[in-house]
Amino acid sequence: MAGSSRAAQVAQFFLVLVGVAVAVALGWMLFVVVPEGNLARLLGVVLAVLAGVVGARAAGAIASSRFAGYDVAEVAVEGPITRDGGGSTFPPRPGGASADDVVEQIERADEDANAQALLLKLNTPGGQVVPSDDIRVAAERFDGPTVAYATDTCASGGYWIASGCDAIYARDGSIVGSIGVIGSRVNAAEAADKLGLEYERLAAGKYKDAGNSLKEMTEDERAYLQNLIDGYYDEFVERVTDGRELSDEQVRDTEAKVYLGEEAESIGLVDELGTKRAVKDRLAADLGVEEVTVEEFAPERNLMERVRGGSQSVAYALGAGVASAFTGEDGQGVEGVEFELR
Repeated sequence: MAGSSRAAQVAQFFLVLVGVAVAVALGWMLFVVVPEGNLARLLGVVLAVLAGVVGARAAGAIASSRFAGYDVAEVAVEGPITRDGGGSTFPPRPGGASADDVVEQIERADEDANAQALLLKLNTPGGQVVPSDDIRVAAERFDGPTVAYATDTCASGGYWIASGCDAIYARDGSIVGSIGVIGSRVNAAEAADKLGLEYERLAAGKYKDAGNSLKEMTEDERAYLQNLIDGYYDEFVERVTDGRELSDEQVRDTEAKVYLGEEAESIGLVDELGTKRAVKDRLAADLGVEEVTVEEFAPERNLMERVRGGSQSVAYALGAGVASAFTGEDGQGVEGVEFELR
């Protein structure tokens, strides 16, 4: 496989050179030879160079497509999983896993004829329910072998995703599991009383403001919210039993605990322990080749998105992320309650 990779690189380089030569020759004929006069020739030289650049880019794109030096796409899920990679702070905490970005990368890999297998690298404590499931569904739809590789942490929402892959690998020191759902709210009712704040309810529907942090929760509201959490938990258990061929009882017996790699393997949460080299060997066997070459797929961002991401990082570093906000995005929250796979 290493020899074929070098051959692909040589072929790419040769094709780019041919593209540059053809483009420059064409530009020279069109803009230098044909026009008359010094100004026209000077302009022609500039246009010929530009034509060469365009030709190089076009030839490079063709070469990358026809002579790609990889056969496995690697997509990373790192940090807390949310819809856009932010958190429940303002401004959003930078560095989380954007489900939309990860799904886009997996779909792009699936459309790439060179990417015959998917390596999903996971280092995440979990996150929001629906975004986690979006990533899992995208991985399940990938047309080819899929292997999840847990590095430091593959917990909760991360394991929700991993359980949909054909195999799960981890390290001895990896933290794996946490098959559970948590709902949380801030009870600020007593603080509001001390500050002289009074909650006035204007709502239609008995449970519309269930979980609001400025009022005490009734037993009916508590039961209602607990029922939602139980529903998410049942769905989580079902996902794991389907993907891992474990029984419902085996999954529930974990009681949302986390395990180190060796114990996670012994109870069936992980298939094998090993480094990335072992994962690549597994994928090579799946594809029937001696060795695979892995290409990292990263989010495609335009200039404005990069600038916005940088400004968020600066703002958070300056301490602007201290104020908390409670969201109901993607059905994750009801009033002040957040439901997360953590």
